Amino acid sequence: MSSKVEVKTQIEQLSEKLHHLNTKYYIDGVSEVTDQEFDQMLQQLQQLEEAHPEFLSPNSPTQRVGGAPTKNFPTVKHEVPMLSLSNTYNKEDLIEFDTRIQKDLGIQPEMVCELKYDGVAISLIYENGILTKAVTRGNGEEGDEITNNAKTIKTLPLKLRGNFPDKLEVRGEVFMSKESFEKNNEKIITENEIRKSEGKKEQPLLANPRNACAGALKQQDPKKVAERNLDVYIYGIVGNYEEIKNHFDALKTLQSWGFNIPNSFEKAKNIDEVWDFITKWDKERFNLPLETDGVVVKIDQEELRRKLGNTAKSPRWAIAYKYKAEAAKTKLKSITYQVGRTGAITPVANLEPVQLAGTTVRRASLHNANEIERLELYNGDFVYVEKGGEIIPKITGIEKSLREDEATPVEFIDKCPACNTELIRIEGEAQHYCPNDKSCPPQVKGRIQHFVSRKAMNIDSLGGETIEQLIEKGLISNYADLYTLTATKLEAMERFKQKSIDNLLAGVEASKQIPYEKVLFALGIRHVGSTIAEKLTEVFKNIDALFEATKEQIADVYEVGERIADSIVEFRNDPENIELINQLKAHQLQFELVEKENAGTLNDKLFVCTGTFSVFSRNEIHDLIKQNGGKVRTSISAKIDYLVSGEKAGSKLKKAESLGITVLTEEQFGQLLKGEND
Repeated sequence: MSSKVEVKTQIEQLSEKLHHLNTKYYIDGVSEVTDQEFDQMLQQLQQLEEAHPEFLSPNSPTQRVGGAPTKNFPTVKHEVPMLSLSNTYNKEDLIEFDTRIQKDLGIQPEMVCELKYDGVAISLIYENGILTKAVTRGNGEEGDEITNNAKTIKTLPLKLRGNFPDKLEVRGEVFMSKESFEKNNEKIITENEIRKSEGKKEQPLLANPRNACAGALKQQDPKKVAERNLDVYIYGIVGNYEEIKNHFDALKTLQSWGFNIPNSFEKAKNIDEVWDFITKWDKERFNLPLETDGVVVKIDQEELRRKLGNTAKSPRWAIAYKYKAEAAKTKLKSITYQVGRTGAITPVANLEPVQLAGTTVRRASLHNANEIERLELYNGDFVYVEKGGEIIPKITGIEKSLREDEATPVEFIDKCPACNTELIRIEGEAQHYCPNDKSCPPQVKGRIQHFVSRKAMNIDSLGGETIEQLIEKGLISNYADLYTLTATKLEAMERFKQKSIDNLLAGVEASKQIPYEKVLFALGIRHVGSTIAEKLTEVFKNIDALFEATKEQIADVYEVGERIADSIVEFRNDPENIELINQLKAHQLQFELVEKENAGTLNDKLFVCTGTFSVFSRNEIHDLIKQNGGKVRTSISAKIDYLVSGEKAGSKLKKAESLGITVLTEEQFGQLLKGEND
């Protein structure tokens, strides 16, 4: 018994020591031991834990290299919503923000300026100083729990130091540094050379640090996450703590507990000092080890923040200033053409590698044939490339003075690069399309990927590679075939173990309970996004009603219009699509709307908004109406129940009054939401 106690004590002491060394090295920048000594202690701890697994703690330093794979990420509701920030691109909006704050508070408050890092927002829960939960932002209300993946981030403390609260929630940004991004791509290039020599399919390079970071956090195997070498900065505490009066002190306190806080934040007494900070970092940000695309300005005092409050989408006490996109000049090598799930053909420029916003850019979007014509693009041209919002590269101009005399204009292809079918161009649309939607490989795969995606049928056990395998094996050729899969058929798949088979079949079975509006979106009808699908199901309560409606009846649905109505008519007129629907019905998918018992305080009332508002933006009022069971319309008619009228209301107000429609001020609208007004 004594030996067991000794081993347990030794494991605890080694864990404590390694936690301390990690914090000193990654947070304080101090090396108390050599790398070799650290590795020896970590190896000793691993050996003890392997010999005595009963003493293995989920927060052991050894868990940073990754634990067992996770098949599904649980969805977790945020106790406090993770709101997004209002964005601006100019100084005038910042001055307007400052003026509004001073008007609301009656004073000039101090502000804190922080760099806006380009990563993935995360919520972290600590209980008694131990990391117990890590959740992505998701939709702001709920996100994925990725605790095991977060534990692989070396700059994230698994155990806090100092005098911390019993329960603590902090928020931050997970990111991939420029150096890690380059190293990860170098590794992929090396691995691709081996794959090529073995006749295997090559892996695509990582597009940019942010997308690479987001993709890594979605990995189901924490060991793979650890290989990506992610990092994290913490930028705030959730909740009120008596001893923390302002944000500046909160950041210092977080640092004392062992969190990684960027050292670039500063206080500003007024908007001029804010602008000085923005100007300084506009030049210096490119020397940082990670990507940043702007500055976040926050009111410092917690009490003042509480007075200002939040809108439905963002805090009123903060704003994000976004820098203009950086541009670079490089040479066009060639153009490749991608085929989307709807058959849309997108040209992509292949470029001589160039450094842009801290990353190496090799490709840029050209959107469509119109864009190529607008740019007057020639083969071999020198082009100017920007990153829209510092993420997606795009060609913004041509350096015609460097064009070679023998250069020829870029001509858009006339046949599908995947199946060689003649392309078509629908009148009024910029995109070229491949009409071979039933057998063009990228379209077949793309439609199935769309069908199983989270916003649609949410079969997350079906990734792109698995779908490709299923198609290659002849097990599926469309999304209805997913419901014919059996364990016997799947056993023939390479590297498909029993657990994978069980998870896939369980995901397919569970999808039969997905509601009608998501099923309609999943069908992949061109131009029918998730929002339009919801609006259609409000009017046409089942798929038969929708498919029996006239084009005019469909177009008359709020925000639908002729283009979307044409797509729906085209889809339903295809006998193969109707056969697919019938197969899905036979597999008991939901093709009928289930009415909600309690829609909210506004109970299907119809609203129109007009004028300008002081508390909410018009979009925020629209969101509040929908969240509380109401419906938004854009034009006044006798069917409208309420007009929400702000300042400078025009003809809509006069028409509403003439029709006897109830007119609400912004304040009265707020009372109606609370049930204080009829």
